[in-house]
Amino acid sequence: MQILNVFLVIFLIVAAIMVERTKDLLSAVIIFTSYSLMMALLWLLLRAPDVAMTEAAIGAGITTNLFVVVISRTRRTEK
Repeated sequence: MQILNVFLVIFLIVAAIMVERTKDLLSAVIIFTSYSLMMALLWLLLRAPDVAMTEAAIGAGITTNLFVVVISRTRRTEK
């Protein structure tokens, strides 16, 4: 189980760096969504199911929808 936690933390670090480095905003939102889902899984493994459900609902659900709506109303790529 410890190896899975280490893998998830490494994934979270890589995903955070990738979100910051990518120029395509929709790709950044997709990476951020995967970050939120992995964070929810990590909270679940740490025996915090209430925090995991909140992270999944707000972080991966509502925030992703808001970002996609905003991107659809603006330009998709950064200058």
